[in-house]
Amino acid sequence: MKLTFWGASQQVTGSMYLLELEDDYRILIDCGSDFESGDRRRALNDTPPPFPNALFPFEASSINVVLLTHAHIDHSGNIPNLYRDGYEGQVLCTDSTFALTSILLKDAAMLNQKRINELNSADSQRKRKKGRKKELPKDLYLEKQVRQALENFVPLAFNRRFRVSDNVIITFIPAGHLLGAAHIVVEVWENGQKKTIGFSGDVGRKGYPLLIDPATLPQVDFLVCETTYGNRLHEKGVSPDLALADVIKRTCVDIPGRLIIPSFSVGRTQALLYTLNKLYNNHQLPPIKVFADSPLAFESSRVYQRNVRMLNREAREFNEENESLFDFENLIYLESTDASRAISNHVEPCIIISSSGMVQGGRVEYHVAQNISNPYCTILLIGYCAEGTLGWRLLNGQTTLRIRGKDEQVLANIEKIDVFSGHGDKEDLLTFVQQQAPAELKKIFLVHGEKPSMDHFKNTLQSVGYENIEIPTKGQTFEL
Repeated sequence: MKLTFWGASQQVTGSMYLLELEDDYRILIDCGSDFESGDRRRALNDTPPPFPNALFPFEASSINVVLLTHAHIDHSGNIPNLYRDGYEGQVLCTDSTFALTSILLKDAAMLNQKRINELNSADSQRKRKKGRKKELPKDLYLEKQVRQALENFVPLAFNRRFRVSDNVIITFIPAGHLLGAAHIVVEVWENGQKKTIGFSGDVGRKGYPLLIDPATLPQVDFLVCETTYGNRLHEKGVSPDLALADVIKRTCVDIPGRLIIPSFSVGRTQALLYTLNKLYNNHQLPPIKVFADSPLAFESSRVYQRNVRMLNREAREFNEENESLFDFENLIYLESTDASRAISNHVEPCIIISSSGMVQGGRVEYHVAQNISNPYCTILLIGYCAEGTLGWRLLNGQTTLRIRGKDEQVLANIEKIDVFSGHGDKEDLLTFVQQQAPAELKKIFLVHGEKPSMDHFKNTLQSVGYENIEIPTKGQTFEL
């Protein structure tokens, strides 16, 4: 049995792991989009791909089944391309993951169509100037590929062992992090011997708004563990309610300003809206307008509302008492682009929640560009920002930023809180690994993190008795 790491290797995005069994059965765990810059991607890829002119470093048609840990696009975003390139099998995931992935992939296809139209328009101009035709990027799938992919999704229940072949059984175990997110345990029988591999997906946090706590992973032989926050601890002792109320008071009440919160539409925005709903219901905030500027967030919130039974007890009780997780009097969803741009003229204090969380694309780029030089504006970053993104540059204190082709002076206030981060920190990750007995765990693979985070977490694990820890490079294969 071989395990090859084709994504999220010494970087955070692009999760994709290929498990090849002796009977020629191939399992792909996650198939995510890679958001790293081209230069950084090339620097990390020490092993040349065997299919250099293809999107995937393997034959898509050779895969037998895909297992999806959760809906986020860095785990699911390349699935339509897998079907376009010849994959004909199923995608197994939880029911909530299927619902959220449907929304995310359809949205991605719409954005891809827009980008293709822009590239074709630019190409037409080049032709008129007798220039050379530019090829379209390989990863731009469209609605047709999304439909084909979604027709082959098979939702499975949590904590039910499911046989995918004569020699393979899988189990989805609640991971927290996002509605429907799962750890996956793969049981394999080869030559009369059973081997088990655990894939963490993204490890959630205890007590996170809306979500259940991560469940315990059974003992496995091999563990693939994410390390996004492997060298960091979250702020302790401050609840999301109090942290958010404090920021709003300082930025929208004490001064008549506006608060812009870049937030991922799926997961993070729901945690924010739920927390704001609680604050308004408890009369902890004045009647400030809250603009949720993302049609994707609106659709995702409906999925959360339909799946209240899958949320934690507090959320279920709040919903029963208030008849809604998210809706409150001062909440306004902005659907059209015109409505989004019109709030630039809103003169009263307000809160704008818009995607994306890393301030990389999406409507939030417009809001940041319009307000970056406004000293009465605060931009609140509430989660991880990959290196090179606009959010990362804001966090690193750059005084001038180039946004949408224009250099802007940073006069807005930049703040950060991490109580809404859906990723477990170093202690959470350590708790997750320590569910495994060191003497029975044959190897740990660290993925989905920057190299310093991985190195730090590897040292942490070694200090508490774990050995045989690998930090794979992209394309590296291990015999299990």
